Parts: sequence; C-alpha cells; structure tokens
Amino acid sequence: MARLIVNALVSVPLAEIEIGFVRSGGAGGQNVNKLATAAHLRFDIAASSLPETCKTRLLDHRDRRMTAEGIIVIKAQRFGTQEKNREDALARLRGLILQALAQRRPRKPTRPTLAAKKKRLDEKTRHGEIKRLRRRIGD
Repeated sequence: MARLIVNALVSVPLAEIEIGFVRSGGAGGQNVNKLATAAHLRFDIAASSLPETCKTRLLDHRDRRMTAEGIIVIKAQRFGTQEKNREDALARLRGLILQALAQRRPRKPTRPTLAAKKKRLDEKTRHGEIKRLRRRIGD
C-alpha cells in the first residue's frame, strides 16, 4: 500500500488522503479553461492513523487551511501539471504534520542576575533624577 512518509516513525496511507483535481486559476494559456490541473487535497485528522498526540496538536493548531470539523484542505495550483501539483499538495501536508510532531523544549524558568538587577535599579534612579530636574525650582 502506498504511503506518505512523514519521518522515520510516522507515515500516512494514501487511502486516508483524498485528492481531486479542479480547474486552476490564473494564467495558463490555451489549457486554462480545458484542463483540471489544480490539486485539491482533503485530509480528515480525526479519522487518520496519526498518533494521538499529533492529532491533538494538529487540531489545536488553528490554521486557515483547516475546517471546523478538523479537515485539512490544501489547494495546490503552482504548477501546470496534475502530478506536480499533487506532489506539492502532499509535501505541504507533510510539512504541516512535521510541524505538529516537533516537540518544543519546555521553558526553563530563570532568575535575573545580580548585575541585571543593579542595572535596572540604576536606570530607574537615573530616570527619576531626570524627572526631578524637570520640576520647577520653587517646589
């Protein structure tokens, strides 16, 4: 069975990805009104065989290419042939899934250094001095 390989551990069967072809917009010469070259990819996240963590990350990541039902819709019309547009749409889906698989390192809380604290207080003192000098002399 053919699969879209995302990385060494994750792959998606092509049976889960629905690809149709529609007429492409923009310049295209004589073929623009005759051939359906733009690839229209639809991928249902909930019904896919992706790992659960990846599914939840994809659903949490709100994107304009995602419907309210959790279906990713990608329209690829960069190229003049169906095959190239199909590959482009699959590559963009792969990139989206890779983005969801990437784990962010948790932020390690840090404290300001002694020098940073001293610098901040010195700047506050300097700023206060400038404001004090702006006052009227009689005050």
